[in-house]
Amino acid sequence: MEIVKGNDEHLKYPRRKTRTINNTTFEINEPTETRSKTMSKIKGSNTSIEKILEDKLALKKINYCRPEHLIEPVEGSPDFVIPKYRIAIFCDGDFWHGYNVASSKTNSNSEFWEAKIKRNQQRDKEVNDILDKKGWKIFRFWEHEIRQDGDLCTQKIQDYIDNIKKKHNEKKHTFTFVDLFSGIGGFRVALEDVGGKCLGFSEIDKEAITVYKRNYIEADTDEFELGSVTQLSKLPFKVDLIVGGVPCQSWSVAGKMRGFEDPRGRLWYDTLRIVEQNRPKAFIFENVKGLHDPRNKESLDFLLESFEKLKYKVNVSLLNSYDFGLPQNRERIFIVGIRKDIKDLDPFSFPKPLDHLAKLTNFIDDIQIDGIKQKALFEPKELFGDKIPFSRNKFQTLTSLNDFFVFCDTRNGHSTIHSWDIIKTSEFEKEICMAIMKNRRKKIYGSSDGNPIPLKSLKELIPNLTSTDLQKLVDKKILRITESGYEFVNSKNSAGINGIYRVYLPEANIFSTLTATGTKDMVSLIQIEASSTSEYKKKFIQEVFKKKKFRSITPREAGRLQGFPNWFIIHSNDKVAHKQFGNAVSAPVIVHLSKSLLATNIFCDDNKRTHRNSKQV
Repeated sequence: MEIVKGNDEHLKYPRRKTRTINNTTFEINEPTETRSKTMSKIKGSNTSIEKILEDKLALKKINYCRPEHLIEPVEGSPDFVIPKYRIAIFCDGDFWHGYNVASSKTNSNSEFWEAKIKRNQQRDKEVNDILDKKGWKIFRFWEHEIRQDGDLCTQKIQDYIDNIKKKHNEKKHTFTFVDLFSGIGGFRVALEDVGGKCLGFSEIDKEAITVYKRNYIEADTDEFELGSVTQLSKLPFKVDLIVGGVPCQSWSVAGKMRGFEDPRGRLWYDTLRIVEQNRPKAFIFENVKGLHDPRNKESLDFLLESFEKLKYKVNVSLLNSYDFGLPQNRERIFIVGIRKDIKDLDPFSFPKPLDHLAKLTNFIDDIQIDGIKQKALFEPKELFGDKIPFSRNKFQTLTSLNDFFVFCDTRNGHSTIHSWDIIKTSEFEKEICMAIMKNRRKKIYGSSDGNPIPLKSLKELIPNLTSTDLQKLVDKKILRITESGYEFVNSKNSAGINGIYRVYLPEANIFSTLTATGTKDMVSLIQIEASSTSEYKKKFIQEVFKKKKFRSITPREAGRLQGFPNWFIIHSNDKVAHKQFGNAVSAPVIVHLSKSLLATNIFCDDNKRTHRNSKQV
């Protein structure tokens, strides 16, 4: 980089000689050395006044965050936000934002500075108007106010919060609950939304506890932090409902399906003990679909029988987040228990899927689309050939193009991208690859779901094939040689290619299941249309893949795909945030499930419930 001498030699870029404000261009005089050094020390963020106010907020134990750690983007980039109360805080420098303009005249470039300050003030008003319309309460503190009495500034904020709390406390809650295995509060955010009050939470992951407390626990709370479920027995209070997402790895395929042999699986025994000793009116527990797998039938039956012995009527169902307003294929088992001795209840039934489906585009930032268009219809043969695959998933229709592309060398389809599609290969090399793909699962080559094929067999399948032709594909890292023959480098269905497995288009109703360990699934930032399957695939490669118009989802987007509210504060580390949302329960599912439970009137006063039912009779 060229270093500019003189007054500019400490600058990264040459100093501009002109500046434009509101379409008016000003010539800028070169500053004196003293002024240049002073200006170079001025920060755009993390200023001294921000640090003063931040310390005061921390002392008052007010749960604040920077706007970039919020699921909802906030106009104007406030210095701090208190999301639960929709408070936006700005620390305005006296000079830059025009406090007492008459006394802060500059000796040089005065016309430019006057225009810049005027523009800053105009921008402040625009931001205030936008935030006000979106329901934000705005606090703007001058630099001299913060320096002179930062405590007074934060007290104004605290007074506003206390007033909201007073109004909130006047509303009576419908039921109380305890949040076991709370994670970052997927159950809690939903249950509070339908009138629940949390009396205590249990979690052992320190990072999850930090996020949980920042979002839900305030300085004046009387809520209990209960610690590990392994140490819990009789609670120091009565509770109506106990909920929790019991650690699920022991029942998942990824967790080797070890069940009760896994220490995490044995946490179910602690769950049973807590229910037995506290006798809540009801409970809701969530786990992975694997617990519902026939291979785990004995374990599931044991759990259900154990809850029944505790005199609970137990209900079990699989619910998918996709059916409750989220474009995510996330199927989970839910176990709902209702105490048998509570009389005059209406029957419980699991919630039905919603009529409308959400679009991925509404959950992802920066997508460039021109509305959602009607999908073109095709004959099934055009999409699947002579044989419609039995194993296609529920999100693939028989008459329309898939809303996603799969990067995979071991299967085929109209939206499958192979490595030989994106690496420069000849038509003959493509023919070789297709022949290997179509024959690799034949039992004559082995019993696995995909086997290496010997050179001799390949020569019988592909006329004029030579070992040199195969070596070229080995050099391109499409094939590799094993003791048994040739196979694809990308030989596992879900491994993807070059770190990509699936790319979902903006108009999709679905995204893959979020997991704690992450996925290789991406979103396309543009939409594509086509009148044939070949055009569809070609357009995707040319317009999306080669132009890199796709990316992984952000933590903010993961939070939205799990149904967390806009005000939720996410972890500052992206990797940790992704893990936490991957482990969470989808909040909208719990909203609809808890409404179904409330509909039984289980949390009503016993006398009211009896009186209501006698009137119905």
